[in-house]
Amino acid sequence: MRFVDLFSGGGFGAAGAVQAGGVPVLSADTWRIAVDTYKANFPQSIAKCCDLTSVSPSDFGIDKSGVDLLLASPECTSHSLARGARPPDERSRETALVVPHWVEALSPQWIVLENVARLANWEGHTGLMRSLCRLGYQLEQHILNAADFGAPQSRKRLFVVGKRGDQPPQLALEPYLLARSKSANDVIQWDRWRMSPLYKPGRAKATLERAGRAIAALGRGKPFIIVYYGSDGAGGWQRTDVPLRTITTLDRFAVVRWIDDVPFMRMLQPQELAVAMGAPNHLLPVGTRRDKVKLCGNGVCAPVTEALFRAIIAQTSVSAWAA
Repeated sequence: MRFVDLFSGGGFGAAGAVQAGGVPVLSADTWRIAVDTYKANFPQSIAKCCDLTSVSPSDFGIDKSGVDLLLASPECTSHSLARGARPPDERSRETALVVPHWVEALSPQWIVLENVARLANWEGHTGLMRSLCRLGYQLEQHILNAADFGAPQSRKRLFVVGKRGDQPPQLALEPYLLARSKSANDVIQWDRWRMSPLYKPGRAKATLERAGRAIAALGRGKPFIIVYYGSDGAGGWQRTDVPLRTITTLDRFAVVRWIDDVPFMRMLQPQELAVAMGAPNHLLPVGTRRDKVKLCGNGVCAPVTEALFRAIIAQTSVSAWAA
């Protein structure tokens, strides 16, 4: 299953696709750190740093006969609640409108378009879906939580799957669902990273308040995670025996553990966040720590794309057999 990866980020989604048997032919992103990360993980693929609104497939010499699937994850910040009070950037939203032009040029058998669920509320969403339908694709939309597919992170995203022809995709994703979710305990590398006392001079008041609520609920001696940048009504903390909450592009999680009845704290590290993205072996060789956190927060969880690609490949094989 040869695929082109648009708005590819650092390649977390591609990691799942490759695990399922996919072969990346071309990837493109506007951020050099992301492109270099993609190259490090998939050296056999062409990885380009470019503005996808100003280039076309012909600029890369890609033969459409060599592309089976188009994977695209347009910018999501201006659709997401994570942007906070900032007004949406319509130019960011409209990056999704690049997808039909590439679909028309490459004519892949399959399309997988990923974004936050709120993309469906955007006024341009209907026009985008109609454009793909006019190009001869039958579409189905799924809201999928990465935790259901083996990622130790609760991350709900919209996946639009398109199949060229008269028959709808009708993907069978049930075989790839887990009976029991993984948890933050599967992410945390407990003894690898240095920690500092929770109650040390200079610690932010808000951090101590979050920790206080967790200790009051769990009791002393129980580890927990402090959660920043969120207003989910959960008190700014979570247990470690449930999936990690959604990773964002900013440092969001600090783990607290007890040593000799004293609480110690540190931030989760990019390598741990990569585990939460379902890609524990993914290389993050370039950029600052902040860049690496952003790469994870912008990514697509690998177990979800793996499940989608496996379902697509299975259906393609059945269709070929029937023909």
